[in-house]
Amino acid sequence: MSVDRLRRTAPEVSNSGAVHSRSLPRQLHPGAWWLWSLGLAAAASRTTNPVLLLLILAVAGFVVAARRGDAPWARSYAAFLRLGLLVLAARVVFAVVLGSPVGGTHVLFTLPQLPLPSWAQGVRLGGSVSLEGILFALYEGLRLAVLLACVGAANALASPSRLLRSLPGALYEAGVAAVVAMTFAPNLVADVRRLRAARRLRGRTDRGVRAVLSVGLPVLEGALERSVALAAAMDTRGFGRTADVPRRLVRTAGALTLAGLLGVCCATYGLLTAGSHAWALPVLLAGVAASAAGLALGGRRSVRTRYRPDPWALPEWLTAASGALVAAALIWYAGRWPEALTPSVVPPTAPRLPLLPAAAALIGLLPAFVTPEPPRSTR
Repeated sequence: MSVDRLRRTAPEVSNSGAVHSRSLPRQLHPGAWWLWSLGLAAAASRTTNPVLLLLILAVAGFVVAARRGDAPWARSYAAFLRLGLLVLAARVVFAVVLGSPVGGTHVLFTLPQLPLPSWAQGVRLGGSVSLEGILFALYEGLRLAVLLACVGAANALASPSRLLRSLPGALYEAGVAAVVAMTFAPNLVADVRRLRAARRLRGRTDRGVRAVLSVGLPVLEGALERSVALAAAMDTRGFGRTADVPRRLVRTAGALTLAGLLGVCCATYGLLTAGSHAWALPVLLAGVAASAAGLALGGRRSVRTRYRPDPWALPEWLTAASGALVAAALIWYAGRWPEALTPSVVPPTAPRLPLLPAAAALIGLLPAFVTPEPPRSTR
């Protein structure tokens, strides 16, 4: 290898001892991945057009395939896709058995209807099943499945441990519970795959009820061992220690954070619901400002330090901005041409692909090209 090639691939060391390298792989900031996935989820929540929903699903899947690593939690995206298919099937089955709120004239078939008591008015079991009701259930179930896929994309791309390190000091206690909850599903999938592979290597079958029961106990045992190891690691690192701050400061920080989060929730509801709400954007900005002030004040209680914090550079800005642009474009388009994003089911009409929302959804592909490749573990 020549000297010039060594200079191009080796990291640069500054006078202060910090290592800077643009050519070596690195993990993207987990907050950027979550902002990107939440933007796609917000865009999916504004439409029931199956063509747009499938396009958003394809965008999320392409980015996951291009930028996920080989860690165990990075393999959970397929499990979220299966969960989405299960939700879609359940939504259609409920519409067939329990009826649909959308009436229709195109009756597909009729099921035997069971008589119910008078106190159960409004609920039916069986009866006629219309094409309009099936289409409504398909569109709603597909939207929920795409929302689950967006959350699964964030779980497969963002490292849970790095996400916990990046949380503000005021949210560290709540963040531990959230991160443990988010890592349960990926770790569960990894444990099930590992145990099924071990059974196949021993010449045993990995299908059937008996195989599932034999795998369940080791999976629960592994979850318990991870919980004990996490508790020991937190205790070793001094988790729970807080600085001595005035009680008035703690109350002020809590009040600002709570008021800011309530404002953000109300503003988000106003932005995502149908119709134009002029108050939503000012309330959102005020809520974000109040939450930031409360988190800054509450962070004074935390005495923990960060070792090599994840950088927030240009790839992080581009990733977060791409998700925000997708969400903003579909929210803006839905407020002006709602019929393009919500195809009619009464009467049934064929969904069309609106060009502007489709082009906006393709902006979500930007992280697949502007982000660094994740580091691979050497075995």
